[in-house]
Amino acid sequence: MTSRLSYGNPLAIAFVKHINAAGKVVADSSLPAATQELVKIRASQINGCGACLDIHTKEAARAGESSVRLNLVAAWREATVFTEAERAALELAEQGSRIADAAGGVTDEAWANAVKHYDEEQLAALVALIALINTYNRLNVITQQPAGEYQPGQLG
Repeated sequence: MTSRLSYGNPLAIAFVKHINAAGKVVADSSLPAATQELVKIRASQINGCGACLDIHTKEAARAGESSVRLNLVAAWREATVFTEAERAALELAEQGSRIADAAGGVTDEAWANAVKHYDEEQLAALVALIALINTYNRLNVITQQPAGEYQPGQLG
């Protein structure tokens, strides 16, 4: 597959630079790194973004995430390997990625469950992360960015 658009053009460079900076703010938050990767993977599965799945599954594995957990992200409801906090984050990620599928977007129940497990900063980071990964997914899917060649550590 060949990409429809190069991220090397000046406008794309400027835009991606800004969303990367926002991503750094989230990455540096107190939201657990494992939770961050799980959320990125689940949203990318929902959105069919092979490029992001390639990146985030490899980065999660590099950070020590088990293959069992990585393989079960899509079936997290039935899997016993995720904490209640991670489940709350994954539910929020699903609902936040599928806003058009439900009237009103994220349910009060999903939000209340997330509030049980995360403090105000972590909730802000979680919401920002869901918005960011959905942005990356859309950029990559629209422009047909290829997947499979990512080498762990390329992101910096």
